[in-house]
Amino acid sequence: MNGEPNFLDVNIMGREYRVACTPEEREALLASVNLVDSKMREIAQRTKNTIAERVAVMAALNIAHEHLAAASGAPAKEFAEAVDTSEAKRRIDGMGARLDSVLAPQQRLDL
Repeated sequence: MNGEPNFLDVNIMGREYRVACTPEEREALLASVNLVDSKMREIAQRTKNTIAERVAVMAALNIAHEHLAAASGAPAKEFAEAVDTSEAKRRIDGMGARLDSVLAPQQRLDL
């Protein structure tokens, strides 16, 4: 029966997740996993941050920004110039600071 959910075990940044998907969605899901995994690894390496939750949020924000830029038909740099992003950047920085303060005790436990 097509369309019935199956489960697929995927690995993102060394953590395994079981995700429900139909056989027809399998290839798209694997492509999404590869995108998220590579974006998270890139951010973790660039920021030297190993807190998965923070890296995941930053990856999501980066992917969303790239998606919105593509949807507008402008390259990411032109999109940022066409839209006032200063408020968004300020809010993202604020979110990052809050995440750091909330996750700092977790980081000490992960050592």
